[in-house]
Amino acid sequence: MSRAIEYQAFLIGLSLMTGIWLMMAYDTLRLLRLMIRHHPLAMGLEDLCYWIGAGAVTFRLLYEHNDGILRAYIIGGVLGGMIFYDRTVSRFLFGVLKKAGKRFTIIKSIKKRKEKSGE
Repeated sequence: MSRAIEYQAFLIGLSLMTGIWLMMAYDTLRLLRLMIRHHPLAMGLEDLCYWIGAGAVTFRLLYEHNDGILRAYIIGGVLGGMIFYDRTVSRFLFGVLKKAGKRFTIIKSIKKRKEKSGE
């Protein structure tokens, strides 16, 4: 294979990994929201900051590895990595967390009932 094709294959892989990394960062934000209640305005500001950061990361990827030339396959790779992570790891992770959260809520409500009854 020619060097140009090898480099473009590397860029596709790097863009997929960037998309996965960006969704992992967003999942961290979502976990924080599950643990601590947020006001809708705060959530909006968090999302705005996240997407500005995601845009900056994607721009940096384009700037450093492709001399700032916009390539649809790089943007598509980032988007593809985000979708892949969201449809696989993220769904599984949040399914487990929701079940754990329900159990935690049940345990918490049992403790509150015991405290109210004086046990």
